[in-house]
Amino acid sequence: MGLHTASIEQGIDFDWLDKRSMDPVGYKRINKKTGREIDKDNIVKGFEYEDGKYVVISPDEIEAVYPRTTQTIEIQRFIDAQELPFLYLERPYYVAPINKGQKVYALLREVLLKTGKIGLAKVVIATKQHLAVLVPSGKAMVLNLLRWGDEVKSLEGLDLPPAGVKGAKVSAAEMKMAEQLVDSMSGKWDPEDFKDEFKSAVMKIVQKKVKAGDTETVIQPEEEAPEDSSNVIDLTELLQRSLKGGKSPQTSNAAAKKRSAKAPAKSAGTARKTASKKASAKTRKAA
Repeated sequence: MGLHTASIEQGIDFDWLDKRSMDPVGYKRINKKTGREIDKDNIVKGFEYEDGKYVVISPDEIEAVYPRTTQTIEIQRFIDAQELPFLYLERPYYVAPINKGQKVYALLREVLLKTGKIGLAKVVIATKQHLAVLVPSGKAMVLNLLRWGDEVKSLEGLDLPPAGVKGAKVSAAEMKMAEQLVDSMSGKWDPEDFKDEFKSAVMKIVQKKVKAGDTETVIQPEEEAPEDSSNVIDLTELLQRSLKGGKSPQTSNAAAKKRSAKAPAKSAGTARKTASKKASAKTRKAA
């Protein structure tokens, strides 16, 4: 199965430029205490376990616990679709069949639609393990990455009114007035009705300056290679394992190498503006 990002980063993204020469400006490694730039060989990774106290973790220790890309969506459980709070939803990806997986794809999609279930799963993307949910959406299936349970804050400490009309002391007249307001503002969902007004305003400024010739040419130091936006998922193997009622067996090194050689996994969410940059130059507006 092919995994493709289903969202697009459309915010305004400014690059840093040296106003004297129009050279691109990158981030420096600065010692926050001395203000001096330090060599990358002198940088270690530390985890702050208490205020001001750190544990230094070596690259080898980090490498040893990195999750390995299995190229499968490992469904852990099926739950009713309405059970999942939207608060946990983070990033969607379209899942598309590859390698003659059309029928298996359709089978899973249709059984989820018929039962009203969605699949809670674990998936590794770019050596990072994610909790995710597999959801049918029309003729497609969407894998939506989820926040882990400890990444969602509890309601503790929030000053919230009691639940229910009586508990919140809402009168019948107030409720009727609120219902009339909601009814008058109700309509169909159409994403085209809503635009990023800030982005539109900035783009008008950009277009005006381009039309006036008020631009600068920036020479990039080196070409940035575009990254593949797909992550290969073996859904057929997943269903076969699930029907047998067993958990996913440990993949042999030979099989892992074979799959890796055939379709190396890539991060599905990093191909933002890199693919649209020219190799040698790009035009930027004046600061």
